[in-house]
Amino acid sequence: MFWNKKESKHKLVVIGDSLSQGFNNGGVYRTDMNFPSMLHKCFDPKPDFDQPSFTAQAGIPLNIEVLVRGLSEEFGDEIDWKEFLPAAKHMVSTLKRIKKYWEGGYKDLSVDRTLPYHNQSIWGFNISDSWIVNEENSRNHIANNREQFTVFNMLPEHAKFTTARLVLNPSLKKEYQKRTQFDNAKVLEEDGGIENLVVCLGHNNMIATVTDLKLIWTEDDDLEVFPGQRTHTIYRPEHFEQQYRKMAEKVSELGAQRVFVPTLPYVTIPPVMRGVNSDLSSKRLGYFDYYTRFWIWDEDFHPDKHPHLTKDEAIQLDLTIDEYNAIIKKVAGEYGWNVVPMAKNVAGMARRRLGGELVRDFPKGLADALKKQESTAHLVDEDGDVTLSTDFIRLNDEGKLYKGGIFSLDGLHPTTIGYGLMANVYLKTMARAGVKFQHGFDWDAVVREDSLVSDPPLMLAELRTVLRFLAMNQQERVFSISKNILSQAMELLSPRRQP
Repeated sequence: MFWNKKESKHKLVVIGDSLSQGFNNGGVYRTDMNFPSMLHKCFDPKPDFDQPSFTAQAGIPLNIEVLVRGLSEEFGDEIDWKEFLPAAKHMVSTLKRIKKYWEGGYKDLSVDRTLPYHNQSIWGFNISDSWIVNEENSRNHIANNREQFTVFNMLPEHAKFTTARLVLNPSLKKEYQKRTQFDNAKVLEEDGGIENLVVCLGHNNMIATVTDLKLIWTEDDDLEVFPGQRTHTIYRPEHFEQQYRKMAEKVSELGAQRVFVPTLPYVTIPPVMRGVNSDLSSKRLGYFDYYTRFWIWDEDFHPDKHPHLTKDEAIQLDLTIDEYNAIIKKVAGEYGWNVVPMAKNVAGMARRRLGGELVRDFPKGLADALKKQESTAHLVDEDGDVTLSTDFIRLNDEGKLYKGGIFSLDGLHPTTIGYGLMANVYLKTMARAGVKFQHGFDWDAVVREDSLVSDPPLMLAELRTVLRFLAMNQQERVFSISKNILSQAMELLSPRRQP
């Protein structure tokens, strides 16, 4: 059914992944500060834009910023080696409490609503998950499969399917258990039409290469595999196109007035994997010789000891992303969609791979907002330029951020300011496409709400120690530490476990 501009009831609907859900610091927490919410605040009067809340227990599955703040309160500004065991116990108890809550161990998590959320975003979803995954098969997967740990063996995979259940079927009623993201969007379309549809998918068709540090290409039989059973980490371009075109058909059936799709940034830019070179002059075309875990320093890295990707593999990833983006632009042109140039904007902020240069200016509103706060004023230089970068966060002796600020503590997802930068690109693209916004972008609110940048945990001043501690605890064994505290402590402190 086609709805004209005056009849469309739902002004903003999103089908997406972690980036549109607002995942950062290792979990979903402040969905009110994801980029769709920032866009929503620019409308007046504000239309309905419903989405689930994940503020309980500081989010799901794990908010590393909250964890580090908790460690700071318990153990001070750094973790002494004698405190590794009690700190590990603190981490385990935190994880267990969060896991139990989101599995309904403390309270009924169902919400009394029949209309789907406007934001149908779920972290970890790739393109095909948008029509494969529903609440029923998510629940069955949790019940019938041993829990796996992903993203460096730290985050429990079941948390993703728990999130899917709460997004896709918030009432947890049987009558809605088979609804997918597209099914829910169809309900909204039939309820009055969709004016602006954001489809933020495709990032997870490659992202496992940098979290697993492996290139395992899809085969023909892999395209419709349920996410908990996948073994590949990257989609061949021809497979990506098949999935993207199948998605395009489903999008076209929704009859949204405008559709917005982003290009995909290079996965080699986020600091989730760290380029390692003792001599930066040996970089070729802006690439490092090796890419490894972000907690492994140059002088510690050894290719025979640590997981890594090579320079050639990193180049191959970026060339593949280029093919993905060419497909996105081609399909978008065929369907009359609007392309959000996210890849170009992120690439322009990658100072480290650009040799310290910045080819894309930050919004003036961000610079003004940073200067207004005493804790962030130093992030604007004497020329009025913002000094944030895509590096992993680093603090100076005063406990203030001096490097990073765009990516959060998981090394993969944006900070709140990073999401603001995303929202700003969407805002400009949508305005050019005819979307009428009544308010400008509120950079003051974005900077104020970004606690990681404006008030970072002091423990992060000893970044190497903190990352080593988290890395040593990012193993499945830590979840059973209570069974044998002494043996686990010996294993955690063993020199062979040092990165």
